[in-house]
Amino acid sequence: MRASPPHRGTPGAHPGGRPSTGRRVALITGASSGIGAAVADRLSTGGRWDLLLNGRDLDRLSDVAARTGGSMLPEDLGSPEGCRRLAGDALAAGGRVDALVAAAGLGWAGAYTDMTPALVNRLVNVNVCAVMHLVSQLLPQMLARGSGRLVVLGSVAGRFGVRGEAAYAATKGALIPFVRSLRYELRGTGVRLCLVLPGPVDTPFFDRRGTPYTRSRPRPVAAGRVAAAVEEALTGDRHEITVPRWLEVPARLQGVAPHLFHRLATRFG
Repeated sequence: MRASPPHRGTPGAHPGGRPSTGRRVALITGASSGIGAAVADRLSTGGRWDLLLNGRDLDRLSDVAARTGGSMLPEDLGSPEGCRRLAGDALAAGGRVDALVAAAGLGWAGAYTDMTPALVNRLVNVNVCAVMHLVSQLLPQMLARGSGRLVVLGSVAGRFGVRGEAAYAATKGALIPFVRSLRYELRGTGVRLCLVLPGPVDTPFFDRRGTPYTRSRPRPVAAGRVAAAVEEALTGDRHEITVPRWLEVPARLQGVAPHLFHRLATRFG
C-alpha cells in the first residue's frame, strides 16, 4: 500500500474543502474499482462534476483519483459511524453534495447454510444499511437547496432472486422498496431518485466474492454500460434503469405471469 496519505481535497473557498468551481459535486461510493470506478471515469469527462471518491483500497482509489481528478475519501461503510464520517468528510470537502451515487457493495455466492452470521450481517450493513445511512445524512442539505440527485445501484438479483445468492439477492431486493417508497416522499422537493438495476457486470466483483460467474445467460456487460446508465440517471427523469434493458422483459413476465416466470427461472436460473 502506498505510504502517502489520501488526498481529501484542496483547501479553498469551502471551509476544509476545495475551491468553488461552479461544477456540481458528486459523491461516488465503491469508486476504487468496478462500477464505481467506471462511473468516476465517465463523470470526469466534460467538466460538469467535481468528484468525491469513496473506497477502502487506497492503492486502487488513488489510481482512480489520479486519472479523474477526484478527491479521495476512504472509509469503510460497514457501520453507521463510518457512513457518518464519510458524509461529514464529503460535505466538508465539497461544501455540499449535489449527487450521491451509491455503488459500493459486497457479493457472496454459495449455499446459504454455509454463511456465518457475521458474513450475513456484513452484507446487510454494506449493501443496505450504508445506502440508507448515507441518504439520511446527505438528503437534508439537498432538500434545503431544493435540488439533488440520488442514484442507488441495486441488482436484478434483487428483483428476480438467484440460486446460490439468497443473502446477496435479499440485500439488493431490500433497496427496491426503499427507493420506491422514498420517491413518494420526495415528490415536489426538487430531489430526484433513480434505481439502477444491472445484471451481471464484467468487473472484479465475482473474483472478490470467491465464486466465478458460470451462467451462460445473461452474459456479463461492461462496467461502462452501467456507468452510462448512471449518467442518464443523474441527468434524466427515469425512475428505474435496467442494464441490459432486455432484462426488463422477464421482469414484466414476473409481474403478469408469476407462475410461468417461476417455472422458467427454476429451469434456467
